[in-house]
Amino acid sequence: MNELTRPKNHGPAGQSGGNGAGSVQVQLDPDLDIGSAKVFSVYGKGGIGKSTTSSNLSVAFSKLGKRVLQIGCDPKHDSTFTLTKSLVPTVIDALETVDFHSEELRVEDFVFEGYNGVMCVEAGGPPAGTGCGGYVVGQTVKLLKEHHLLEDTDVVIFDVLGDVVCGGFASPLQHAERALIVTANDFDSIFAMNRIVAAIQAKAKNYQVRVGGVIANRSAATDEIDRFNDAIGLKCLAHFKDLDEIRRSRLRKRTLFEMDPTPALEAVQNEYMNLAQILWDGVEPLPAVPMKDREIFDFLGFD
Repeated sequence: MNELTRPKNHGPAGQSGGNGAGSVQVQLDPDLDIGSAKVFSVYGKGGIGKSTTSSNLSVAFSKLGKRVLQIGCDPKHDSTFTLTKSLVPTVIDALETVDFHSEELRVEDFVFEGYNGVMCVEAGGPPAGTGCGGYVVGQTVKLLKEHHLLEDTDVVIFDVLGDVVCGGFASPLQHAERALIVTANDFDSIFAMNRIVAAIQAKAKNYQVRVGGVIANRSAATDEIDRFNDAIGLKCLAHFKDLDEIRRSRLRKRTLFEMDPTPALEAVQNEYMNLAQILWDGVEPLPAVPMKDREIFDFLGFD
């Protein structure tokens, strides 16, 4: 049966109607498998630069000759705009136009080619306050499989909303081999990273996902990141400083690989290429053990 499961209306106790009427609920298929591609989920505190990191990492993989698919998992659907130069229609929007009959969709309705051949999908999300993003992520993967779009893909990157680690927005962890955490060298970013590690640890009980490593971003130094990593068993895979070229690339709707070359920019490009190669070669899972909230509160922030 090709028709995707439609959103269900549930009340607070799982019954129809009630205060939950109109909610889009999580309905993930536990047997849904992406296939042979290397799959990464990118997490981090809101505004830390996950979409910038994901898009430039996608380009770096493509420059290694890999076939890359980036899936934006944020209702704002702005993960891929530097790749496509536009805000592309979302999967949930496309499904709504055909009353959730996926067999009526064409590939070009929800998959868009970006810079250097990176294929881009924006999952979108339910209307604000009306449900869970896990449903949308699950339906996106199911739709991609129905149209055989994952069979010729080498790398899949999930770019995930903020530091939300509820069952829904943690659902990309069900499909990923490695989770990458983007963080800055500050209290809030590292505090969020600790919570994300806990979410990954919970998913790892039932799925193959493991913590792959940390990407330091928008930070001149990494001393606090390094101290935290050493304490719980993480390590940095790459370090991107807070450069104006990165800010300007977003304003110009371009990836860093399309900007006019400067020595600083070339160094960033090389760092992304090195990161892509490291991830393609394979990173060992990190046995990270998150701290309790009060423990990390006391651990961070003292000179």
